[in-house]
Parts: sequence; structure tokens; C-alpha cells
Amino acid sequence: MSSVGLLCLVAAFFFTAGILFSDGGAIEVESNNPDDEISKAAIRRHMQKIAGMFGQGDFSLPMFIHDSIPPGVEVMKRLKDQIVYTTDSTARGTQVRITTSNPKALAAIHEFLCFQIKDHRTGDPLLVQPNPSP
Repeated sequence: MSSVGLLCLVAAFFFTAGILFSDGGAIEVESNNPDDEISKAAIRRHMQKIAGMFGQGDFSLPMFIHDSIPPGVEVMKRLKDQIVYTTDSTARGTQVRITTSNPKALAAIHEFLCFQIKDHRTGDPLLVQPNPSP
């Protein structure tokens, strides 16, 4: 996605949550308008692309958005084969679930998500939550 396309998409959604779990965490992105099916579909496509890029160790979009390398990214790149990224649709957008059993990758994921929570000012807790039920 070009930077112009990304900026148009940003106008239609917001980063709603970063959640820390004992096996990783999650990023939730939702449409500003719950009835806007076009934005919700665009969010889902975009976040599926992001999950795929992260899985390949490509974190160029967060670096573009934040104008810096978020904490944890270098370790997440190095340990990319030990981290799983999955997407699930939500009522208003998508959740990207990030999981690992590697303690170093887990610490990096938590660093990355804490940065996201703070930078996007979501107000989400910076404490590890119980894993969601499958």
C-alpha cells in the first residue's frame, strides 16, 4: 500500500487496542463508523497484509507510521520463525493475534505492543492479561 493509500485508510479507522497476553498479545483496529462495510473490509485486508509482512520480518509500515523503529522489532525480526501472526475479524474491524513460546520473542512482542499502546494512546493496560479462550 502506498503512503497515500495508508493515509486514506488511517482516516477511516483507529487503533483501538494493544493487549498483552501470556503467550504474546494482540492489536485491534476498528472502523470509526460501525456501519461502514467498505472501511471494515479495507481494514481487514490491510491488517492481513500487515500480519503477513510481520511474519516475514518486515516491519517497514510501523517504522513509517511511527517515524522510528519500535522497541522489540529487531528481536521480532530475528526470531520471526518462532512467532505466529493470525488475523480474526471483529464486529468493527480486525484483531491481529501474535503468539510465541519463545521467552525472548515474548519479551520483544510485549515491548512492541507496549510501545503501540503508548504511542496510539489507547489507554490499554500495560499488564499481561489472561489468554483469550480458543
